[in-house]
Amino acid sequence: ELKMVAVELLQGLITDLEGKLGLAPGQHPVNEQSIGSEQNSKQKTKKAKKSKSTTTVEPAAADAIPDICKLEFKVGRITKVWEHEAADKLYCEEIDCGESGGPREIASGLRGHYSLDEMLNKRVLVVSNLKPKKLVGFKSHGMVLCAAATQADGSERVEFVEPPEDAPLGEIVTFEGLPPPAPVSGAQVDKKKIFQACADGMRTNDEGVGTWNDHVFMTSAGPCKAKTCKGCPMR
Repeated sequence: ELKMVAVELLQGLITDLEGKLGLAPGQHPVNEQSIGSEQNSKQKTKKAKKSKSTTTVEPAAADAIPDICKLEFKVGRITKVWEHEAADKLYCEEIDCGESGGPREIASGLRGHYSLDEMLNKRVLVVSNLKPKKLVGFKSHGMVLCAAATQADGSERVEFVEPPEDAPLGEIVTFEGLPPPAPVSGAQVDKKKIFQACADGMRTNDEGVGTWNDHVFMTSAGPCKAKTCKGCPMR
């Protein structure tokens, strides 16, 4: 009987306390609405984080970017050159393109056009986003850009399309009248044959200046030029 009285008193105290706190009978003292709001807030935060982590910048439409702007031409300087031991037309070069990984190794079929001494320290344009390829066992990470003139006897005169002396190593060439370069990967250049698609439009003009469909190859120090090959294809 005493226990029943004690229980009734305790229940009375609980009912009185719930009334003072404005709680419904049996409701936990912590505000359930507050809990719900907190859970909703956490869910929104998680969604926001997920959304932020998966947001990507949409690339410009492919047809809005000229093919030449999908290639990357860098100012470089040949710091080391030697004859390929197994290919009589190839030079192997180390070219400083101002890159943190050090000089690029590139093979060029120029032994019939330049001596070793003429090659060393030459300033050149490097097509730097080509897929690396082995040339007679030597892995070439790009190519140097040249102009070629057909002579009266049918032979070719080949020479570099050179950047100005004051153009900094590693500078990426731009094209007058075109959007800034937006280079694609070497795999894309290879798959979509982007360099080949640009080849017909790459020529030196009557002053020897390198152009693509009359858009000049430009650096911050001026245009890139071949010394004597004028009105000639570039490759």
